[in-house]
Amino acid sequence: MHIDRYLFTIFLLLESLSLKANPKYEVRAAWVTAVYGLDWPQTKANTPAAIRRQQAELLAILDKLKEANFNTVLFQTRTRGDVLYKSNIEPFNSILTGKTGKSPGYDPLKFAVQECHKRGMECHAWIVAIPLGNRRHVARLGRKSVVVQNRKICVPYKREWFLNPGNPKTKKYLMRLITEIVSQYDIDGVHFDYLRYPEKASHFPDRKEYRLYGKGKTIDQWRRDNLTKIVRYIYRGVKRLKPWVKVSTCPVGKFRDTSRYSSRGFNAFYTVYQDAQGWLKEGIQDQIYPMMYFRGNNFYPFALDWQEHSYGRQIIPGLGIYFLSSSEGNWTRDEVERQINFVRTNGMAGQGHYRVKYLMENIQGLYDQLADKYYSTQALQPPMPWLDSIPPTTPEDLSLKRKEGYTILQWARSEDNDKQNKPYYIIYASDHYPVDTSRAENIIAQRVEGTTYTYAPLRPWDNRDYFAVSAIDRYGNESKAVQLKLP
Repeated sequence: MHIDRYLFTIFLLLESLSLKANPKYEVRAAWVTAVYGLDWPQTKANTPAAIRRQQAELLAILDKLKEANFNTVLFQTRTRGDVLYKSNIEPFNSILTGKTGKSPGYDPLKFAVQECHKRGMECHAWIVAIPLGNRRHVARLGRKSVVVQNRKICVPYKREWFLNPGNPKTKKYLMRLITEIVSQYDIDGVHFDYLRYPEKASHFPDRKEYRLYGKGKTIDQWRRDNLTKIVRYIYRGVKRLKPWVKVSTCPVGKFRDTSRYSSRGFNAFYTVYQDAQGWLKEGIQDQIYPMMYFRGNNFYPFALDWQEHSYGRQIIPGLGIYFLSSSEGNWTRDEVERQINFVRTNGMAGQGHYRVKYLMENIQGLYDQLADKYYSTQALQPPMPWLDSIPPTTPEDLSLKRKEGYTILQWARSEDNDKQNKPYYIIYASDHYPVDTSRAENIIAQRVEGTTYTYAPLRPWDNRDYFAVSAIDRYGNESKAVQLKLP
């Protein structure tokens, strides 16, 4: 057994040395945490000037993510029974203004979506699902709290309130919230956190529901099935509204014991009743962001287990970069780098970074290392062929004008089989003809909405002689590129 462990460790070290060119398709995500203002906001939006400062704080985060070629923002949209958008169901989070339910004078989710899209990044609405907060927090929410409005689906447990997954109406309540978000905002995904029972909650107060709905199952299996029913109901509901919107969850990082290593009694399947690999097998998740906030052999075999049971869906391990802080742990940066190398070597879809504060603070130089090495080129979103596999038509009539150091490209619009959406465009450039569109370093812009693009390099030596343009849909299907050869 000890020999096997040493061999596995050596295998990992060898893999970490085999660096490849940065991939063209990769999710590069960061969690932007609003609860307690951990990442954002720091300013209360109580005056017009304060609103602008609050917005500027978010723009600074998005700009820095864009500069390091991140392409996905997981924007916290619901925390503990309160929200960061204009809802008819739950109140505004107090972090925005200092007062629960008070409007900040703008819609933070709408603002975040628009600004992410301007920068070519996806915005996913990050939803804390089951916990509702402690008694004091619920009391501050007042009459708009779900505990007041819909008491039957809520239960108290260990001085906190929770939605009750065992009540069949819980999934309908959550879907009401998701319907508001998906219908009213141009989001790219809904991302669920805490879609689970409290840890080791053997005395969770759901015996009444178990007697009514258990149907001979063990209580453990019944609880797992309850969460699966919620996931299934919401996944299907989202796909009916907007099939291109990604549905994802961040489950506990270790699914259960693997053939390689023990989870040491803390895992998704037994500890919090998440059958997340079952969700992948059933096809009711597009992505899974397992919370892999571990290192060494507590990370690698369990990350590999997710990939081996992905059933063709996207596995994006969440990396615990907060442990690089001396106040949180004693990690060194090379631990995170090895994890990124391992994720890439084993064909996973990308990485998520928890949380954005540590990127903004460049903890142990991680941000610089990502920007200069691992994310030095842009990356496109991996496609989702289980939803749609037909690319848009190839752009045509590509033309070019040069003017005062600018290069202005124009082309004819592409068409997509999904008439609900217009294609976006990807711009490639190179000093060689034809432009190799398989190489990530040739991408100079993505998610371009119109049929005109102006290339304005900051440095003369960044200018390029040759250009190509392809079309891409919201499922990640990319057309062939039209090439432009200069005379």
